[in-house]
Amino acid sequence: MSITPERKQEMIKDYATKEGDTGSPEVQVAILTERITNLTEHFKIHKKDNHSRRGLLMMVSQRRRLLDYLKGKNVKRYEDLIGRLGIRK
Repeated sequence: MSITPERKQEMIKDYATKEGDTGSPEVQVAILTERITNLTEHFKIHKKDNHSRRGLLMMVSQRRRLLDYLKGKNVKRYEDLIGRLGIRK
């Protein structure tokens, strides 16, 4: 299932660094994480859906690139983000 517009706006508001911020790495990673979580649940039921699995892998790699970028720019923001999202052990 896709992310609802209301949920997306809520996430943008929660992770934005300033007013009207929709493109910061924090917002993009948060939205990708939500979509990845939804697709992971989808694959528990639809194990053979390989077309969507490709999309999942692309989202995971995009999130990884954004996190690497953020880590290179500002380690504190990176650590705060992964702590809030709970995506690293």
